[in-house]
Amino acid sequence: MKGSHLFLCLFSMACWLNLMPTAGNRIFHFGQCRVSMSMTEIRLGFTAIKANIQARDPIRTLSILSHPHSLHKVKSSDRCCITHHLFNFYVDKVFKHCKTEDSYINRKISSIANSFLSMKRKLRQCHEQNKCMCEEESTEKFKQILANYEGLNVTSAAMKSLGELDILLDWMEKSQ
Repeated sequence: MKGSHLFLCLFSMACWLNLMPTAGNRIFHFGQCRVSMSMTEIRLGFTAIKANIQARDPIRTLSILSHPHSLHKVKSSDRCCITHHLFNFYVDKVFKHCKTEDSYINRKISSIANSFLSMKRKLRQCHEQNKCMCEEESTEKFKQILANYEGLNVTSAAMKSLGELDILLDWMEKSQ
């Protein structure tokens, strides 16, 4: 009898641990959408290449993500929409054009891109379930980011966007 109580207790504990996010994962709330992601993994990968990527940026006076009001003061209800747009932007435009001659840097970029692809899929599900509504303000903020990006040649814009990844990650963490 005592053994069955111990088994039940251990089984319950195992089930509870299974429901917890895996090591390093955090649950992010973007409006009504909740998404688990490993911010630690992305940050470690980015930290390893940040200096190299930012050294490739010839235009230090322009920012793609920090342009006045791009990510500042985004309403809680718009966070899902703009995050969805930004993950699509990074996967579809940025990572595709971030190739270097250094295989180590390319592997780190690929790892970050894979994490973003996973998030993009999760956010798409929220979008499809109408948990991710886009209001005019978030659409305008994203259009400004796109205009900043498209104002440069493709490779420079992609490297600059990758070099500004910490701006996006900081914004996501502060938005919690």
